[in-house]
Amino acid sequence: MSDKFDVVVIGSGPAGYVAAIRAAQLGLKTACIEKWQNAEGKGVNGGTCLNVGCIPSKALLDSSYKYHEAKDDFSVHGISTKGIDINVPSMIERKNNIVKQLTGGISALFKANGVTSVFGTGKLLSNRKVEVTGLDGKTQTLEADNVILASGSKPIDIPVAKVDDKVIVDSTGALEFDSVPKRLGVIGAGVIGLELGSVWNRLGSEVVVLEAMESFLSIMDQQIAKETQKILTKQGLDIRLSCRVTGSEVKGKKVTVTFTDKEGKEQKETFDKLIVCVGRRPYTEGLLSEDSGVNLDERGFIYVNDLCATDAPGVWAIGDVVRGPMLAHKGSEEGVMVAERIAGQKTVMNYDVIPNVIYTHPEVASVGRNEEQLKADGEPYKVGTFPFAASGRAMAANETQGLVKIIAHAETDRVLGAHIVGPSAADLIQQVAIAMEFGSSAEDLGLMVFGHPTLSEAVHEAALAVHGHAIHVANKKKR
Repeated sequence: MSDKFDVVVIGSGPAGYVAAIRAAQLGLKTACIEKWQNAEGKGVNGGTCLNVGCIPSKALLDSSYKYHEAKDDFSVHGISTKGIDINVPSMIERKNNIVKQLTGGISALFKANGVTSVFGTGKLLSNRKVEVTGLDGKTQTLEADNVILASGSKPIDIPVAKVDDKVIVDSTGALEFDSVPKRLGVIGAGVIGLELGSVWNRLGSEVVVLEAMESFLSIMDQQIAKETQKILTKQGLDIRLSCRVTGSEVKGKKVTVTFTDKEGKEQKETFDKLIVCVGRRPYTEGLLSEDSGVNLDERGFIYVNDLCATDAPGVWAIGDVVRGPMLAHKGSEEGVMVAERIAGQKTVMNYDVIPNVIYTHPEVASVGRNEEQLKADGEPYKVGTFPFAASGRAMAANETQGLVKIIAHAETDRVLGAHIVGPSAADLIQQVAIAMEFGSSAEDLGLMVFGHPTLSEAVHEAALAVHGHAIHVANKKKR
């Protein structure tokens, strides 16, 4: 293998592998370094997302929801079922097979596009040299005209609940349970906590979610957040806000968690398993030599400009390791942008239109700004909402919980944001994201023809409701 490349990428998660493939497509000699190993100790691409994040969690979410449907919801359709059971090891095996197929797919894509795959730990030295310590412990040095850092993130540890990978686990361990815990504790009511809590709640766990924040899903539009909390509580998730965990003690196969409630009183709960998911932090351990020229910001992220360039010439950083939301699709598009800029193109990225999704059921999705942000900015706006309870397609599917909310500028009518909790929210939000990317107004969305009967008609009606023109729900009277 030649040691000189046009581009060397460190990390093969959604940011890194996409950057490597796009760079190779543009005729750049590219290598991608990955240190992840599978259960057999072999190098595997895909990073957190494909191996222990986005993909495996969605596999379990879908499996658990099908079980819930068969057990609890089929009767409404006139379907009788008896003896429904869940085989957890089989569910986990299916998840593992999906991961294996997709991570293997990246290797095939690398080969098809001419990307050199290197398994080992990469460290950036000065002058765009990268030291690679292979899985066998041997080292080699690669030289590059450009280096792209895409090392990702890792779960945040908290001293009061040390992960032992047996009783107390992080998000990775929560994907590997071999049976359904009778009582499951979750520290953190964020995206990961709600998704994992939903999986095991559907399968029969009594789930208690402890969240330190006073408000539920504080980063989301609060009308949608409150509706989501109501729906998830009805499903059986015991969500406790303003609860600060102060300690934990493992005895045998159980863990007792100590926490203060919203009144400041000390409480204790005992669980069979405890999932710690209080967020993630950028992964930079061993990534940079002292003379690499790359700087970190005050929160430990690699400092980059709007185009993902670091302070070191020819060194770029993308994905979870830099500012912005830790989202796979955000990292992927940064990878495309950087690869194209290295190739001399003028690509830029619109950070104002990045969809965000929580894959509970129903899904929760958003794009653009929420009502609280617009109020804080003093920007005039109008709101249109439409409930799925008024959607014929949602009723036919027995999926009537939730609503679509569209926010438009009060003067220009430009769509500023959309927020959805309901069936297929992840796909519906993309319709609004496309509209926003092209500068659409609420009126534009209202003038478009939407297929009937579809869930997407809820987007259409919410856009009409911005101006009080909704057809299939009573409009709010103007004050």
